Amino acid sequence: MSFKLPSLPGLTGQLKDKLIQQALERRLAKANAPLEHAQNDKSTQKTPTLASNSAPSTNAEQSQERDLFCRFDQFPGYKQIQILHGGAQRLGLSNPFFKSHDGRAGAHTTMAGKPLINFASYNYLDLSGDARVNQAAADAIARYGTSVSASRVVSGDRPIHHALEQAIADLYGTEAAVVFVSGHATNVSTIGCLFGSRDLIVHDEYIHNSALQGIQLSGAKRLSFAHNDWNALDSLLSQQRAQFERVLVIVEGIYSMDGDYPDLPRVIDIKRRHRALLMVDEAHSLGVMGKTGRGIREYFDLEASDVDIWMGTLSKALAGCGGYITGERTLVEHLKYLAPGFLYSVGMSPPLAAASLAALACMKAEPERVGVLQQTGELFLKQAQAAGIPTGTSTGLAIIPAIVGSSIQATRLAERMFERGINVQPILYPAVPEKSARLRFFMSCRHTTEDINTTVSALADEYKRLGI
Repeated sequence: MSFKLPSLPGLTGQLKDKLIQQALERRLAKANAPLEHAQNDKSTQKTPTLASNSAPSTNAEQSQERDLFCRFDQFPGYKQIQILHGGAQRLGLSNPFFKSHDGRAGAHTTMAGKPLINFASYNYLDLSGDARVNQAAADAIARYGTSVSASRVVSGDRPIHHALEQAIADLYGTEAAVVFVSGHATNVSTIGCLFGSRDLIVHDEYIHNSALQGIQLSGAKRLSFAHNDWNALDSLLSQQRAQFERVLVIVEGIYSMDGDYPDLPRVIDIKRRHRALLMVDEAHSLGVMGKTGRGIREYFDLEASDVDIWMGTLSKALAGCGGYITGERTLVEHLKYLAPGFLYSVGMSPPLAAASLAALACMKAEPERVGVLQQTGELFLKQAQAAGIPTGTSTGLAIIPAIVGSSIQATRLAERMFERGINVQPILYPAVPEKSARLRFFMSCRHTTEDINTTVSALADEYKRLGI
């Protein structure tokens, strides 16, 4: 599917962009009204009688319509992708996604032989690729092989699984922990397993997709509150709590689109007053927040028991892949026996478990990595703000957005930055509202002051060149 627009002589570049953007949005909206909606509408109509003036569809027409539902190129999501690709082609923009790294990606990377300062990696503590982490993975392969070849319930555990889960529990000061093979699946399976149709799940409006998918799977009633608005949360629970059995509140340690965090002590107070459970997703806060990287709990000096369900991922600061839940032993035992994403999934690959266990040991032994990461983020944020770059509500803790306000301009800006030796990804509509389209910078403890100076200077220069 190509995207075509008539030649627009005499118009400014910005006006052309705006017209093309509006055309894209109209086509995306149309793609969002899939054929099945029309089919549903038909099903509500009365069957034509002999007196009806409208003739029923022929068998050939019905067969042709059904055939459309068997074609992947007619799926609404694929149509959206093609519309966006066509719009980018019309604007002369290359696809910013799925670029290939030549090797290890940290604060710096190489793509097609081109060296780049890299801000598109969650390798916050530079432990993915660390020699000790690599060796731990290699040793695990030599001892256990590359796979456990079945679920842990079926195939049995490996000592490396127990060691990692105990290390996570010790880090939080909880009774037990369980690791899943996917961070996304951790949220989906945990929420979907624990809650049901008589329950209510309340979440920050910017919560991750994995939590939303888990809520949908659970069948619980879902309500959201405005981002970091604790008065709204309190009011919502005051109105709704009595109508449900269990109530879960979900927030994140650091929000991955904006780089800000919740006032967790206030959330804890609210959940206690309303007799609700609290789940905190620490995907981006473990290894980033707190003096020694122990996350939002350390940052606010909280007890582990203040939060009912601690969740996190192993793919960011901990240099592996997967997710974890930690808390009461009864919670963990429940999930090990009944959570589909654990019970019916292959167990975590031994080298990945070993890598995260080694990375966790490195983080605890070298807290200076966390301190440098925090200083680097603070430096980037201050310089960006001083240069007049909108950074939203970011606190400078590892994630700093540069708000652009146009998907076209964000894509063009990312392309310009790449040409200048800086790899940073755009976040575009419909992933975020059009006015919130942005570049998103992920910090590493290995980014140098020179890296930051070079990047912010180039960013400010390109903002001016593009008229942002």
